[in-house]
Amino acid sequence: MTTPPTGGPVPMPGPGEPAPDFTLPTGPDGVITLSELRGRAVILAFYPADWSPVCSDQMALYQAVRPVFDEYGAAILGLSVDGVWCHRAFADNRNLHFPLLADFEPKGAVSRAYGSYDTDKGESERNLFVIDPQGDVFWNHRSPNGVNPGADGILAALDTMRKANAA
Repeated sequence: MTTPPTGGPVPMPGPGEPAPDFTLPTGPDGVITLSELRGRAVILAFYPADWSPVCSDQMALYQAVRPVFDEYGAAILGLSVDGVWCHRAFADNRNLHFPLLADFEPKGAVSRAYGSYDTDKGESERNLFVIDPQGDVFWNHRSPNGVNPGADGILAALDTMRKANAA
């Protein structure tokens, strides 16, 4: 488990930097460890809260685009500081079929490690990361909390990564 950093805010890890490893619950009986997904691209979608209108739209979009992510061999993971039961209800209600990770306790530890925690609001910021198969950040994007960042940037990053790996 990543521990919260001390001192001031941590910057978002940038392209070429190692993605901070973590283990987070996917529900009451499951966990995901980022390093166990090595060998494939991983999309980390930090978002403020289940049930908020923008977050609901953002996660629904990623569910709709998930077949395209699958074509790239990329796993999509949603992360917020909400708990596992809130995530389960949200995923069931919104028909989401990808893991929502509970960065609940210690609150926001992984969000903090990714420079994606809003200490004033006590929630994750709306940040995106594409992690390459070697476990390094390939692309990142910070979106204003009230703006759905869409999937175009993620898809462009996956396409660029695929072309770079083919060269």
